Amino acid sequence: MSDKPLQDRFGRTVNYVRFSVTDRCDFRCVYCMAEDMTFLPRQQVLTLEEIARLARTFTGLGTEKIRLTGGEPLVRKDILELVREIGGYGLRDFAMTTNGSQLPQMADDLKRAGLHRLNISLDSLDADKFRRITRTGQLSRVLEGIDAAREAGFRGIKLNTVVMKGRNDEEIPALIEFARRKGVDISFIEEMPLGVITEHDRGESFCSSHEVRAIIRRHHELLPATGDSGGPARYYRMPDSDIRVGFISPHSHNFCATCNRVRVTVEGRLLLCLGNEHSVDLRRVLRGNPVSDDRLRQTIINAMDLKPERHHFSSDGDVQILRFMNMTGG
Repeated sequence: MSDKPLQDRFGRTVNYVRFSVTDRCDFRCVYCMAEDMTFLPRQQVLTLEEIARLARTFTGLGTEKIRLTGGEPLVRKDILELVREIGGYGLRDFAMTTNGSQLPQMADDLKRAGLHRLNISLDSLDADKFRRITRTGQLSRVLEGIDAAREAGFRGIKLNTVVMKGRNDEEIPALIEFARRKGVDISFIEEMPLGVITEHDRGESFCSSHEVRAIIRRHHELLPATGDSGGPARYYRMPDSDIRVGFISPHSHNFCATCNRVRVTVEGRLLLCLGNEHSVDLRRVLRGNPVSDDRLRQTIINAMDLKPERHHFSSDGDVQILRFMNMTGG
């Protein structure tokens, strides 16, 4: 381990890294991608060995939590090899964000490979609506994947719902009841202004975490939960259930003051903030220094000075960042 943990110039310790392992996905969710996407050529994408080398280097610099994201990480060929490798690094927390479509056949293998937790996207419990939001997704397959994950015995499973007014906001009570019935946590996420989309007007569809909480409180009491998840969500509990209800609010309650995260895109760019373009090209350093990790370590340490104090998302529908979410990871 490093003698000194990674710190930015605002005194925040950075101990959580999210790696996007692919920009490809078997869904085309309306808030994440355009319907017709052009994906990266293979030579521009980090190899699994390069991702593992980065993960190992970050772990040596004090990283305690790693999350694999996409696109959809489970469509990446040989992803289990990467999970097995990182699963052996002794992390405090090792997680993955997935759309759930591949979990019916992969949940057991992922758990055996050393993955601790899963975040599974679920934006609707109505099959037709689910298809309209995901464009290609099959709800029954995702529900089967959630059950497979529960049976596999992960340390934690959380559902993620991006709330859009007029699309799925009326389903909030049903999603809460589903999570309670399955015994899994659920987080409601404000849509982020990433990538140019034409499918809907983000300004009109924006639904704040405050509005979502008000809807839930018509049915259940919400009490602030104690304990820190190490992520951006603010959690609540209900007196008659063990599950947690989270709210990720990049617009209405930014979580910048406690930000402990950086992201590595599928192209190997180290993003210091989801809502800014500050980044460093780690792929060039990786491929230019194939034997020693010294230069890579120093590049990561130096990059912390570029991490901005906060992001400035607005909720009026304007696009602040041109890259799509599938490039960045969740």
